[in-house]
Amino acid sequence: PVKAGNRGRSGLASWFSFARRSLKLHNWTSGTYGQPFLETMNLVRVTHESIVIGQPLPFALRDETGVLLARKGFVIGSRDDLEVLRGRGLGFFVDVSESERHQKAFVGKLYELVREERPLGKIAQAQLTTRELSTSRDDTLDDTPNWLDLQVQGNRLLRDLHAERESFPDDLERLQAQLRRQIRRNPDGALFALFHLAAGEIHYYSATHAMLVAVMCSLAAKDVLGWPEQREETVCKAALTMNIGMTGLQDLLASQVDAPSTTQRQLIEAHPARSTALLKQLGLHDPQWLEAVRDHHLTLPGALSTRTPAQQMARLIQRADTFAAHLAPRTSRRPGTASMAMQACYFDENREIDEAGAALIKAVGVYSPGSLVRLANHEIGIVVRRGANTTTPRVATLLNRNGIATAEHMVRDTSQRELRITGSVAAHECKVQINLDRLLALTGGPASGRPW
Repeated sequence: PVKAGNRGRSGLASWFSFARRSLKLHNWTSGTYGQPFLETMNLVRVTHESIVIGQPLPFALRDETGVLLARKGFVIGSRDDLEVLRGRGLGFFVDVSESERHQKAFVGKLYELVREERPLGKIAQAQLTTRELSTSRDDTLDDTPNWLDLQVQGNRLLRDLHAERESFPDDLERLQAQLRRQIRRNPDGALFALFHLAAGEIHYYSATHAMLVAVMCSLAAKDVLGWPEQREETVCKAALTMNIGMTGLQDLLASQVDAPSTTQRQLIEAHPARSTALLKQLGLHDPQWLEAVRDHHLTLPGALSTRTPAQQMARLIQRADTFAAHLAPRTSRRPGTASMAMQACYFDENREIDEAGAALIKAVGVYSPGSLVRLANHEIGIVVRRGANTTTPRVATLLNRNGIATAEHMVRDTSQRELRITGSVAAHECKVQINLDRLLALTGGPASGRPW
C-alpha cells in the first residue's frame, strides 16, 4: 500500500502521480477493473445500492451503451422506480465528461483511501456513490426545471395515498407552485415539455396528463378569460387531482392493448365521484374545487356566463382534458395530431364553437408548443413558441426538405408566407429523436431564422 505519512515534496508528487494513473485507469475501465473501454463516453459505473433514493441525482444516469436513463436533478422516489429505470440494462453509469467535478470528487476519495492505507487493488476499483457526487456539486443552483423530476413528483403524489396522507395538501401545493413558477417564467417551455412528454410517455401518463391539463387551464384562465388569481389556482389544483380516483387504472389503460373491460368502464364512469370522496378524505374541502372535480366529465354545451364559477372550471377542465387526450399515447393506437386535438376541443357537443375550448386554443395555439408540423418549404419541425396569433408559431426544424435530419435547429417564423404551416405531422412520420433539453433552450428569448 501507498503510505499516507509522506508529507514531503517527493511524497506529494508520488501521490498525485498515482492519482493521475488511477483516474486514467478508472475512466478507461468504466470504473471497475477489467471492464472493456467504452469509446463514445467516459462512463463510470455507479452501483445500484449506492444511488441515493429521494435526492436529486448530481449527474445523469446512463446505461452501459450511454443511453440516457435519468437526467441530472431527477429524483428517484423508490427502489422500484430505480428498477424501472434500469429496465434490461446491465447497470448504471455516469459520464464523467459532463463535469470536471467528478474528477475532483474522485481524487478526494482516492486521497481518503490512500490515507487509510488501503491496498492498491482496492483503490484502483474505487467508485463514487451518488451521495458522494452530490457533496461535490457547485453551490450555484440551476434554474432550469427538471420536467422528468416533476413527472415523478406528480406520479408519487397521485399514487402514494396510503402513506403520510396528512402531507398530501402540502405536497400538492408544492407541485402546483412549481408548475405555476414555470408558467410565469417560461409558458412556452412548460407547454413544450408537457406536450412532448404526454405524447411519448406511458408509464407516468396519468400524472403527465394532469399536469398538462393544469398548465393549459392556467394559461386560458389567466390570459384569455381573465379569471381572478384564486380561481386560476383552484382550477389548476382541480385539474391536477381530477383523476386521483383512477390514477393506476389510467396508467394501465395507456399500456393496455385491448379495449376497456366492463369492470374498467364502470370504474372510469365512477372516478369523478371517487376522486371527490378521496380528496375529502385527504383533508381538502374547498367546495368549488370538489365540484369542479366531480363534474369535470359533464358534456353540457353552453356559454360560460350561464354557469357558476365551479361549473366554469369544470367545463374548462373537460375541454382541456379532451384536447390532451387526443395527443396521448396508447399501446393500442398512435397519438393524434395537433389539428385533430384542436377540433375536438374547439367545437362543442352541438358542433358549435365552445367558449372554453376557444379560450384554450387562444391560450396555447392551434399548433401548440411541442406539436410536429410541416412547412410550405417542405421542412418538418416542432413548435417551440407561440406566435402573434394562434396559427403562426415559431418552429424549430427537424427534417430538411429532403427528409434528412438537420444538424442545427433553425427557428422559422411561420407568419412568413414561404414558411407557413401546411399541416400537422404525426409522431410516427418524423423519426427523429427529440432532445428535450436542447429544444427547451429554444422556447425562450428572441426568435430568428439563425441556428441557436
